[in-house]
Amino acid sequence: QVQLVESGGGLVQPGGSLRLSCAASVSIFSRYAMGWYRQAPGKQRELVAVITSGGTSSYVDSVKGRFTISRDNAKNTATLQMNSLKPEDTAVYYCNARAAGSVYWGQGTQVTVSS
Repeated sequence: QVQLVESGGGLVQPGGSLRLSCAASVSIFSRYAMGWYRQAPGKQRELVAVITSGGTSSYVDSVKGRFTISRDNAKNTATLQMNSLKPEDTAVYYCNARAAGSVYWGQGTQVTVSS
């Protein structure tokens, strides 16, 4: 059974940084595209960043230049480095793994940006 476990969320002041990690218990992790989504209260879940199995990354416009997604295939982990955080980044962040028609989600981790 595939499991994705996020960690690293918390409370941070505007302008601060957080690093989210997603540990995946999947076979052949390198085959999966890994993504980070977020959902703020009263809003739809949105894709924040994705990194393909080949290592190509893309971002939603609102986080470009501030967030960086990466992956470590040897450790079955995906990471989202978030810098220059803004109050509008406040949301529950979810890890996502996708390959060959299968999609898996983590349980989510809360990120709150507030002074």
